[in-house]
Amino acid sequence: MSGATGVEVDAALWRTAFTLVLGTFMATLDSTIVLVGIDALADRFDARVTDIQWVTTAYLLAVVTAVPASGWLADRFGGRRVWITAVAVFLLASVLCALAWSLPALVAFRVLQGLAGGLLPATGQALLARAAGRERIGRVLGVVSVVPLLSPVLGPLAGGSILAVADWPWLFYVNLPIGAVAILLARRTVPAVPAAGGRTPFDVRGALLLSPGLAVLVFGLTAVDQAVPPAVAAASIAAGLAMLAGFVVHGLRTRGTPLIDPRLFARPPFGVAALALVVLGASVFGTMFLLPLFLQTGGGLSAWETGLLLAPQGVGAAIGSVLVTRAVDTVAPRTLVLTGIALVAVGTAPFTQLHQDLPDVVIALSLLVRGAGAAMIGAPVMNIVYSRIEPAQLPRAAGALNLLNTVGGSVGTAVLAVVLSTRLTARGPDTPAAFADTFWWVLGFALVAALGATRLPRPVHEKGHADA
Repeated sequence: MSGATGVEVDAALWRTAFTLVLGTFMATLDSTIVLVGIDALADRFDARVTDIQWVTTAYLLAVVTAVPASGWLADRFGGRRVWITAVAVFLLASVLCALAWSLPALVAFRVLQGLAGGLLPATGQALLARAAGRERIGRVLGVVSVVPLLSPVLGPLAGGSILAVADWPWLFYVNLPIGAVAILLARRTVPAVPAAGGRTPFDVRGALLLSPGLAVLVFGLTAVDQAVPPAVAAASIAAGLAMLAGFVVHGLRTRGTPLIDPRLFARPPFGVAALALVVLGASVFGTMFLLPLFLQTGGGLSAWETGLLLAPQGVGAAIGSVLVTRAVDTVAPRTLVLTGIALVAVGTAPFTQLHQDLPDVVIALSLLVRGAGAAMIGAPVMNIVYSRIEPAQLPRAAGALNLLNTVGGSVGTAVLAVVLSTRLTARGPDTPAAFADTFWWVLGFALVAALGATRLPRPVHEKGHADA
């Protein structure tokens, strides 16, 4: 694909990309912006912090549940229609969250919000990949893929800023102008994609196994560290794994079109690309779970101060996105991804020494390096897959990739929460040492990703032979 280097990205495509990325920004930002409002919500609803955590957990479970259906919905109703509808439902749910009269009502409305938000990244990526075509998708993804990396940084910072001047409902009202602009622009800048012919039947059995299986598994993992009986958490994990195994068997045996085809993961380079995205999600979101918690509980920083200290990761992600945009068509995907993973590992290593009272400048520089590295992983991996998929298969491939990234983030965060809990018990009052121990796991995630990335393809030239 060396000829792709001369293809320019025109203004119309950038407008399409900007519009679609607004939906992803809104959905991913909302997964973290509420974190800093836990205390405010606890006061408003006179509830325990452990109960308020369900405001975040319910959203996460709903996102995991919705992502697998995104491909079928786009095939059945058309990608742009599904995307606009999802934004509209997300805005309605945001208003309902802001008007919630009780904690159960807020949790229910967060589920609705998560179901809509889970459809936006995958559907948006599929629309963008189709609009860009194989020659330009790599360069466009290099820019837009930075958004999910920014949201874990901007969410707490935006939430802290809002709560400094307004009450908690504005954590949800802030979505309204973003979503309204996204809908108006989408009708003008996003090409309409017709629904796939044939009206493939919905994979009901697969949906009953995959989405609930993921949700039950994530619930079990997150429940380990909450006020849930250990037997319930263990049973949930076992049930979730059993349902996922059942889905794989069903997906291999069904004569119809499965919700997500398990055979995709056996086709190179999809399998190793999937591993890279899972580990990237675990590393990025796991760190954005651990580090703010450490800075606020162990370091005594406010939400605003914590957000400022985390900001260099966003700057690094922007730098990495510029580098990827310039190099994605000329540098081997494996080289970019391995370089990115190496930078993530280098940026993670200092956090394994948190018990040594790291200066703020070391934390900031480490996050800068991590952000640049993370931006160099996602775009090349998605480019590898999207450039080798037929347009008709893009919605389901995008659903599979986003599911893996979501699962990596949610499962990785849950696993790290369990590890942190056990290390806090083992370390006693030495909280920094417990966090340092847990970051060794994050470093291990990066090493696992590096092993998988070594099997990514070298560049392929127009003559069809691999570059040695």
